[in-house]
Amino acid sequence: MSKTPAIDHDAIRDLAKLLDETGLTEIELQRDGASIRVARNLVAPAGRGQLPHAAATVAIQETIPGTLPTSPEPAAHPGLVMSPMVGVAYVGAAPGARPFVEVGSQVKVGDPLVIIEAMKTMNQIPAPRAGTVIQILVEDGQPVEYGEPLMIIE
Repeated sequence: MSKTPAIDHDAIRDLAKLLDETGLTEIELQRDGASIRVARNLVAPAGRGQLPHAAATVAIQETIPGTLPTSPEPAAHPGLVMSPMVGVAYVGAAPGARPFVEVGSQVKVGDPLVIIEAMKTMNQIPAPRAGTVIQILVEDGQPVEYGEPLMIIE
């Protein structure tokens, strides 16, 4: 007989609170062989064939100042850096601090690009490749989903 893991009600409450605080629609946590997924149901407006998240991504890409238009579809760029987790992205080490990188910055492998706060833990996201930052796709304090584009390094 296999033992079913106990439900961690506190973790569920923490994840639900994080959804409310960040405006995310879904979050998942895997720990000790157990997986907890908390999602909020959102209904797309009638007559629209796309999900709310897809619409939000397009709006973000169009309104970020200081970015260089490189290609109509950032997801197809080989230098795309995506979020490895769900959380809140911060471009600097502290509120009001200078950003880790700006458009035109030269980075080496391992240089910090952004910090993503998840479950009250600050996770520094390092550059996966060396090059020049040509586009930044997130704003300071913006909620991000797993796999969401953060920036492009060429």
